[in-house]
Parts: sequence; structure tokens; C-alpha cells
Amino acid sequence: MAVAIAVSRERRDGETRCAVTPETVKKLIALGATVAVEAGTGAGSSIPDADYAAAGATVAKDLKAVLAGADILLKVRGPTAQETSALKPGAVVVALLDAYRDKGTVAALAGAGVTAFAMEFVPRISRAQVMDALSSQANLAGYRAVIEAAYAFGKGFPMMMTAAGTVAPAKVFVMGAGVAGLQAVATARRLGAVVTATDVRPASKEQVESLGAKFVAVEDKEFKAAETAAGYAKPMSAEYQAKQAELTASHIVKQDIVITTALIPGRPAPRLVTAAHVASMKPGSVLVDLAIDNGGNVEGAKAGEVVTTANGAQIVGWTNMAGRIAADASALYARNLSAFVGLMVKDGALAVDLEDEILKAAAVTHRGAVVHEGVRG
Repeated sequence: MAVAIAVSRERRDGETRCAVTPETVKKLIALGATVAVEAGTGAGSSIPDADYAAAGATVAKDLKAVLAGADILLKVRGPTAQETSALKPGAVVVALLDAYRDKGTVAALAGAGVTAFAMEFVPRISRAQVMDALSSQANLAGYRAVIEAAYAFGKGFPMMMTAAGTVAPAKVFVMGAGVAGLQAVATARRLGAVVTATDVRPASKEQVESLGAKFVAVEDKEFKAAETAAGYAKPMSAEYQAKQAELTASHIVKQDIVITTALIPGRPAPRLVTAAHVASMKPGSVLVDLAIDNGGNVEGAKAGEVVTTANGAQIVGWTNMAGRIAADASALYARNLSAFVGLMVKDGALAVDLEDEILKAAAVTHRGAVVHEGVRG
């Protein structure tokens, strides 16, 4: 009997993305699976139910009908209690579970006897690049952050020479040069801004400069060793943070736009921009905090809001930035998922091998227990 894959619509507030597209429905069916999609799943990404049906999926309005007998449930965000309770023991859930913070969902999945995989835990190895959902979503979030900044900023980005005089280019400072930050750098440069960027990882300097931006950082011995084997930034010492803060303060005061992207897995987002930094900026300046879902990098940022400060700066705290470009975000995430499912579906049968390094790294619950050490601890 073919593997039954279910996709339910997202029920978390503000989630516009979806876990499958007509393109990936065809890919999943090619693996030997059947696909059931809940009606309205693609609405936030401009995908009509008819397109899913045309691709070979069964579309149903009733959630229980979609989940009945499902071997695999694909989601963007973790399933709700209603969805989890409808799954059979031994079913597989694959989603961006936010497993470090959403312990309630993890516990519910374990209690239901579900094998759950968190797409945020897919290891950053060459074999898993096509499954790297964090990168696919961060790339689009970095792009959208610049678009949001341009919308909020009351001036143009490029230098313009006109008969009435010259318009100076915007000055954009990107804090954190990972996937999102580098895309923000590239997008701001395309729009004609003068761009600078900073990061504690030494490898980022060359990447920033290759995009035509200037790198700004305290480049001491600690800086040269500030990257983990997995490519993430290490927490820095108080001494380094003080030196970097001094450099940052002198730089931010000259900027029109600041975009922050710094995240540390399993920890709250580091505070990069203080209230004093914000107060030093010119009226009309814009700050976009891409780390707001994890607590934020900018003091005074509020999730889901644009805050106007006493000095006339704006702090943009939109959550789920990738979801603000939902059609493309869904297309990329759905491809990440279909590649991941390909590790578990062989000749139409479900074959979950937790010795596979990718599946092992991403596994959060299995056989009634939380199996991921970082989440369990």
C-alpha cells in the first residue's frame, strides 16, 4: 500500500506559507506516495485547491478526512493539538517545530507516539543542502527586510543626479552576515545603497566584501576563532562585546537604515542595538529586526509592530518575514520537504532509518520519547 502523505492548512496565527505546492505534489507522488491536502492550504501563497487536484492530490475540506490513516504529515509550523490527536501512533510529522522553545508541541508529539522531525535541525552538510529550510527561508527574509526598510524609509536608496541637484544614497548597515544578512547586503546594493555589514564570524568578511559592501568589526584574536564547526557564530566574551559595541555605536549614528539578523541556536537572540544606539540615529531612520521571533536584536522592538521612537526613528518588528513573501517561501520550503521525505520513502514504502545522519540529526521525538538531546535537556 502506498505511503499516505497528508498536508493540513496552517493554523498558527500569521502563517501564510504552506508545506506543499503542485510541483512538489507531483514529486511526492513520483516517490510512490498518495497526497491528501486540506482545502485552503495554499490560500496564503496564492495556490488554489484546483491546482493541487490537477497535480494529483486529493483535496478535502474535513481535517479528519485529510489526516485519517496518514503515514506522514507535512507542515510549515508545528501541528496543533487538534492535528496531533488525529494522527495514528507511529505516524511521521515533518515541520519547522521551533523545538527549543515550543516544548508543549514537542511533548504532545511524543505523547501521541509520533516520530517528529524538525526541519530547523537538518545538518548543514553538502548532502543536505537541498533540505536546508533555515537557509531557504532566511534568504527570502533577508530580501524582504530590505523591501520593508525601503517602504518605511522616506527617501530613495540610490544616488540620483538630476537637474535639480543630487540625491545622496542611503546608508545601510547589516548586522549579522549569515544567509539572511548576505541577501540583505546584496539586495540593498542592487537598490543603490552604500552598504556596510558586520559579523563575529571571520569567514563572513570575504563574503561581505565580495558583494561590494564594507566589513565593519573588531578583528582581534577572539574574532578569528569565533565560528563553530557547523558555521554558526559562537557567543563572544564580555570584553569583545564591549569593544564591538563601541565600534557599533560610532557607526550606527551615521546610518539611515540598520537591519539586524543575529541568531544563536537554542538561545534568545543577542542584543545588538541598544536604546542609546537608536536614540543616536537621525529622524526618519529605520531599523528592521529580523530576530524578533527569538526576542529581537534591537532594544525597543515589538513583535508584529512598527515602533516610532521619540527621535523619529522607526523600528520594524514584523514576525515571520519569509511569510511576507509567501509564494516564493512556500515554493522553496516545499522543495526542502520533498527532498527530506525522499530519505524516508523507498519504492512507495515508509522506511525511517534513524541511523541516516540527516534523519538522526533532525529527529525530535520517536516511540513516545523526546530523542533530541538539545531539546530533551
